[in-house]
Amino acid sequence: MPPTPNSLATTRQSTGCRNGQDNPLIWPLLSLLQSSQQSWKVHHLAVALKEQGLLDDLDKSPDKDLFKRNFLLMNALYELQEMLLPQQWLQVQAMEIRLMTAPPGDMELELARDIALREYYFNWDNYDTCANVVREMLQSFWNRYQDYIGMGQEPGMHKVKAMQILGLEVGASPRDVRRQWKKLALKWHPDRPKGDAARFRLICEAWHTLRGHNDQPMEPEVHT
Repeated sequence: MPPTPNSLATTRQSTGCRNGQDNPLIWPLLSLLQSSQQSWKVHHLAVALKEQGLLDDLDKSPDKDLFKRNFLLMNALYELQEMLLPQQWLQVQAMEIRLMTAPPGDMELELARDIALREYYFNWDNYDTCANVVREMLQSFWNRYQDYIGMGQEPGMHKVKAMQILGLEVGASPRDVRRQWKKLALKWHPDRPKGDAARFRLICEAWHTLRGHNDQPMEPEVHT
């Protein structure tokens, strides 16, 4: 049976292919794709992100730099493809990347065709470096993106307030937190219909606060 969006998400959660990593390139890529109806190539997207100061060289070796850059972009694109379904369809092919207003009639066949490639790019073990380096690299991307959207590096909000902003109870699981943050970030992204830059920044700030505490119990905020 061809995969559905829900079955793809369930498969990744059961195999642990994401290793808990979140790729901040998703959001500037969404802006680029929303800003033009043209089709993109992976290296054109990389150039655009470099011009925005959001993507630097990743390795001294040109071959490894190309591999790592492509890996990050494909990981973000496949993540975004799933997030947009079923309302929109993101065609993810290295030489033709395009955002469409509606999924194709054979969407399940399209998903099935790319399932091996998708799972490869969702597995951070294939990035060819240790987990700590991946975390540090993604954190640096988050810091740069926060500056880019005007969030800055001020001290984070209280984690209980962050949960309230995401519309979650204090005891929500890390999986629920991640799912809700992506849902709201996609809804309020300033390049989406009815998006709101201020709300998007607030959602990003809440997520920035919570992702460092996903494995810790949350205590009520004390007001004095």
